[in-house]
Amino acid sequence: MKQVGQNYRSGELVVLDVPEPACKPGGVLVRSLYSLISTGTELMKVSEARLSLIGKARARPDQVKKVLDSMAQQGPVATYKKAMTKLDSYTPLGYSLCGVVIEVGAGAEEFAVGDLVAAAGNEFALHAEVNWVPVNLCVPVPEGVAAEHAAFATVGAIAMQGVRRGEPQLGEMACVIGLGLVGQLVVRLLVAAGVRVVGIDTVDERCRLAEAAGAMSCASPDEDGAAYVEQVIRTATGGLGADHVFLAAGGNTNGPVELAARLARDRARVVDIGKTRLDLPWNAYYEKELDVRFSRSYGPGRYDDRYELEGIDYPAGYVRWTERRNLGCFLDLIAAGSVEVGPLVSGTRPITDAAEVYEQLRTGSLRGVGFLFEYPRVESADDVDQGSARTGGSAVPSVTRRPARPATPTVRVGFIGAGSYASSMLLPHLAKHAGATLATVATTRSLSAVNAQRTFGFEATTTDADDVLTDPSIDAVFVVTRHHSHAGFVCRALEHGKAVFVEKPLALTRAEVDGILDVVERTGNDRIMVGFNRRFAPLLVGMRTRFGTTGTPLSARYLVNAGRMAPGSWYLDEQLEGSRFLGEGGHFIDTLSWWVGHHPVEVSAVGTPDGSDLHTTLRFSDGSLATIAYSTDGDPRVPKETLDVSGGGRNARLDNFSRATVWTRGGREAKRSFTGQDKGQRAELDGFLEAVRLGAAMPIALDSLVATTRATIAVGESLASGRPVVP
Repeated sequence: MKQVGQNYRSGELVVLDVPEPACKPGGVLVRSLYSLISTGTELMKVSEARLSLIGKARARPDQVKKVLDSMAQQGPVATYKKAMTKLDSYTPLGYSLCGVVIEVGAGAEEFAVGDLVAAAGNEFALHAEVNWVPVNLCVPVPEGVAAEHAAFATVGAIAMQGVRRGEPQLGEMACVIGLGLVGQLVVRLLVAAGVRVVGIDTVDERCRLAEAAGAMSCASPDEDGAAYVEQVIRTATGGLGADHVFLAAGGNTNGPVELAARLARDRARVVDIGKTRLDLPWNAYYEKELDVRFSRSYGPGRYDDRYELEGIDYPAGYVRWTERRNLGCFLDLIAAGSVEVGPLVSGTRPITDAAEVYEQLRTGSLRGVGFLFEYPRVESADDVDQGSARTGGSAVPSVTRRPARPATPTVRVGFIGAGSYASSMLLPHLAKHAGATLATVATTRSLSAVNAQRTFGFEATTTDADDVLTDPSIDAVFVVTRHHSHAGFVCRALEHGKAVFVEKPLALTRAEVDGILDVVERTGNDRIMVGFNRRFAPLLVGMRTRFGTTGTPLSARYLVNAGRMAPGSWYLDEQLEGSRFLGEGGHFIDTLSWWVGHHPVEVSAVGTPDGSDLHTTLRFSDGSLATIAYSTDGDPRVPKETLDVSGGGRNARLDNFSRATVWTRGGREAKRSFTGQDKGQRAELDGFLEAVRLGAAMPIALDSLVATTRATIAVGESLASGRPVVP
C-alpha cells in the first residue's frame, strides 16, 4: 500500500510502498478515502525536518536533554548511533481521515465491515491507504455527510475542544487570532453557538473566508487592522472588550499574546489552541486578571493510553465531552447543516502527489487552508483478491516474494520487532555479519518495517509475525517486542523448528517459563538464546579472567542507576508488561550468576512503597552472596552500572563498561575502553549465529536462562510476601 513518510534527518518526503497493517484487537482496519493535511501542524514538522542538526536541536531542546542524559550513561558512541538511527528513518504524517472499515478486531464489534467512519490520531489516522484505528479514535459518519467533509473531523474536534475550554455563552463576543484551518473551524463553531466573532489574520483571503462563515469583521494584525477590530469589538460590547480570545496562530512572534490582552475585556478568557509563543506581558494580563487556558488537542482522553489504546471510556456523567464524543459531535453539526466545511476545501490531490503538494505548500505556491489526499477506491468485492486475509483488503501481498535461498553457509534471520533497541544494538551488527542473511522483518507499524528494510537490507517486510514464524527458509527468529509477548513468540518459534533469540525477559511468570519448557520437551527443540549480553562484554570478560578462580564464596554488589522513564512509556504498564525490574533485572542476575559460576538458590528483596526502587540479595549454591541496588530516581548524569566483586583476597570493579580494575596480591591493574561502551551485543550475536550455523550448543545453557528468569520473577514474589523466595 502507499503511505507518506518523511526522513527527519534529510527532510526528504516520499510516498512509500509499505505492508498493510494487521488488524489488532480493540480496533478496526480502515481503508482511506480522504485524509486531511493539517497545514499548520504538519507543515511545521515538514519545515523542522529540513533544518540542520543544529537547527533541529534549537527547535527541540527537550530531545537534546535526552541525548545529553543518554550520553552520560551510555557513552558518546552508543548515544550517537542511537540518535542517528532514529533521525535517519521515515516518520509518518497525517492524523485526520475518512474511510471504510475493511476488518473488525475483537472488542470492536460496534463497527461492521463496510461502515463509513472518521478516524483520528497521529499514530493511527495517517496518510496511508490502510490504517488500524482503535475504537475510541473512530466514529461512524452520519448519513448525508460527504466523505471528504468527514475527513475534517479530527481538526474539527481540536477546534471544538478549544471552544469548550473558553466556555462561551449565547450573545458573547469572541476574537479568533489566526484564521488558518483550526481558526476557520473555531469561527464556524462560535457562530453556530450564537457567539459574535471577529478575526485576525495576516492573509486577506482567510479574513474574507471567515467573514463569509459569519464573522462580523476580520482584519490584519498590523496597527490599522488591530485598531479597526478593537473598535468593532468595543462598539458591539458597549466598550467592554472581547469576552474570549482564541489563539489559533503559530510562529515565534509574541504578537498574538500581546494583541489578545489589548482586545480582551476585564477578566476575559484567553485560550491557546495552536502552538503559540506565550511570553505573557505581565502588566497587561495582571491588570485585567485574564484567565489563560490551554486546549489539549481533541479533548479528554488524549494522551491517555487506557482511553486511546485500551478502549476504556470515561463515563459521560463525569466527562461529558471526550475526544471521541467531540469527533461525533462535529460530524453531527455538519450533518445538521450548522457547520459547513465545503468552502474550506482548497484542493484535492491523489496520494501519489503528496511530495509535490507538501513542497508547494511549504514554498507558498499552493494557497488555501484545507487540502485533501484522495485514495484509490475498491469498487466492489469483484475487485478484491478473495484470497486476502482481510475482508475488502488490498490484493497486494504484505510480504514481498524473495528469491530462492542461495547456497551459502549463512543463517537466514527473521525479526519480529524493530524498535529502538533492535535498530541501534542488534541490527547494525547483523547487517554487517558475513554469517547472517536478513530475510524478513515483521513490525506492527508499516513504516517501521520499511525503515528496517531500508537501513539494514531485509529482503522482505510484513506486519504479520506469522509470515516470519512459518517461513520454512528462515533458520533463526529474533523476538524484540514488548515483554508480555515474549513467551508466546518463543513457544511458536520453537514449534516451527526455529532457533530463537529473544530479548530479556524470557517470560514474566513461572507459568510462562513452564510453558516454554513444555514446548521444549514436546518438540525436542531447545535452541533458545536470551539477550543477556553483559556476560559477553569484552571489558567484563577480561576483568573476570584477571580476577581468576578463588575456590571460595564471593561477595558482589551491583549498583544500577536506572533513571526515570518518560511518562507514558509502555515500560511502566506493570499490569501488562510486568514490573520494571522484571523487564531489566535479568541482565544483572545473569551477570552475577555467570561470574560466580552457580545459580541463585534464594532471593530476598525489599523495596520502596511503590516498588520502583529495590535492594535484592541473592544466595548462590556455593555460598556466594550478591546484592543488587536498583534505583530509578537518581541523577541521569551518574553512570548507570557499577559492579564490585571481592573474595579470595582479590577485588574487582567495573565502572559502567568503560573501566575495569582488578586488585590482587600482585598489585592493581586497570583497563579502560577508549572506543565507547561495549556491553557485549556483538559477541553474543557472533556466538548465537555460530551455534545456529553449526548446530552447536547455545552460548548460554537453557538451565542458566531458566534459573535467571525464575530468580528475576522471585524478586517480585519476595517484595510481595516480605520473605525470602526459592526461585
